[in-house]
Amino acid sequence: MKTLTSFVAIVAGSLLITAPVAAQHLNKATQLHQDMRKLWTDHTVWTRDYIVAAVDDRPDAQAAANRLMKNQEDIGNAVAAYYGQAAGQQLTSLLKQHIAIAVDLIKAAKTGDQAAQKVANDKWQHNAVEIATFLSKANPNWPNAVLSDMMKMHLATTTDEVVARLKHDWEGDVRAYDAVYNHILMMADALSDGIVKQFPEKFKAW
Repeated sequence: MKTLTSFVAIVAGSLLITAPVAAQHLNKATQLHQDMRKLWTDHTVWTRDYIVAAVDDRPDAQAAANRLMKNQEDIGNAVAAYYGQAAGQQLTSLLKQHIAIAVDLIKAAKTGDQAAQKVANDKWQHNAVEIATFLSKANPNWPNAVLSDMMKMHLATTTDEVVARLKHDWEGDVRAYDAVYNHILMMADALSDGIVKQFPEKFKAW
């Protein structure tokens, strides 16, 4: 009995020592998901902040735009950790174009310039495809068609947000942001899942 008790004690002690280590490794994937969700949540939050400020001609629009551009750098840096600095910079460039075009689109929508809106929207759609193509080439677990659909949905939900704001449809505005936010979390998780699948050695439990 004493031998059995000693054995149990040794095993229990071993588990107490190794469990935190295993948990630490297991949590790498969880941490990636949390970090990615934070980055893309910031993307929608600061986009919304800019939309509200720009539509209402508020003085904080430029500060929101600056913070939004910083977010694109943060996303690029997160990707660079897995795909290299050049890839991170390229994604940052594409995402900054995504934001700059959105700014032009909002300006055109405010003035009711439908021709300018169409030009900006066409550029926005093309940029979305470019982002999807870039990411799909980096990771086989991110199919181009799937990412293109995700990016286009992101544009569509953001457009709904802008339109509702311009129309002073406050209930619609709230619903639109809920849609933007829910979709971006799904997209962030898909990106994280792809990274974990492509680099399993970085997420091993031991």
